[in-house]
Amino acid sequence: MTDMKKKIPEFKSEAEAFEFWSKADSTQYIDWSKAKPAKFPKLKPTLRTVSVRLPVAMIEDLKVMANQRDVPYQSLIKYWLDEKLKAE
Repeated sequence: MTDMKKKIPEFKSEAEAFEFWSKADSTQYIDWSKAKPAKFPKLKPTLRTVSVRLPVAMIEDLKVMANQRDVPYQSLIKYWLDEKLKAE
C-alpha cells in the first residue's frame, strides 16, 4: 500500500463539494489515521428557508411562549423541532 493519496479537487461551490464527497471514498484522499479532533466555533450551519402553514391561534400562542422565554418565536420553533428530532 502506498502513502500517496489523490489530490482533493478545488470546488467552485458548496453544492459541488457536497456532490463530490457524497460519491467519493475519502480514504483515497485523506489519511484518517493522522486526523485530530477539531472545533469550529464560528461555523454556521447551512440554512434553508421553509414555509409552513400554521393556524393563526397557534402562531399567537408560540409568540406568547417565546416572549415568556425572551427568544424569537422562530428560534423557539427550531429549538423544539431539534429536541423532538433528537428524541426520535
